[in-house]
Amino acid sequence: MITESAAEFRDALPEGGALLGLDLGTKTIGTAFCDAQWSFATAGKTLAKGKFTKDKAALEVLIGQRNVKGIVIGLPLNMDGSAGPRAQASRAFARNLAVLELPVLLWDERWSTTSAERAMISQDFSRAKRAEKIDSHAAAIILQGAIDRLAGGIL
Repeated sequence: MITESAAEFRDALPEGGALLGLDLGTKTIGTAFCDAQWSFATAGKTLAKGKFTKDKAALEVLIGQRNVKGIVIGLPLNMDGSAGPRAQASRAFARNLAVLELPVLLWDERWSTTSAERAMISQDFSRAKRAEKIDSHAAAIILQGAIDRLAGGIL
């Protein structure tokens, strides 16, 4: 199941469970995880993006390690809310992930990378460290926004 509705996603996960957040870049995939109670998201690894079979295998390892029950993928909409080529690429990636048989929530990620960068600057990360970890921190911001909505009950 792939949805942009937090309510549908929540209904697909009646017992809750750990979630995996993804920020899909052109060269990397940022990952983040949250606890089973949907309280807080933390940045995970940044994976080099390659062919889908390689990406899927790397994600399957992470899913197995963390007992993930659902996936939240950042949906990079334009500022006016329209979908451009990057949003279409995220939707295609989500469709390909259907083989994992986990519910997928596409979550509006506008400003996530900017927010992550500002937070990293305020924590005095060097430019090199920011470049290395920006996607995983953006994934954590995407996932935190989704779990705040899911756990808050306001759908």
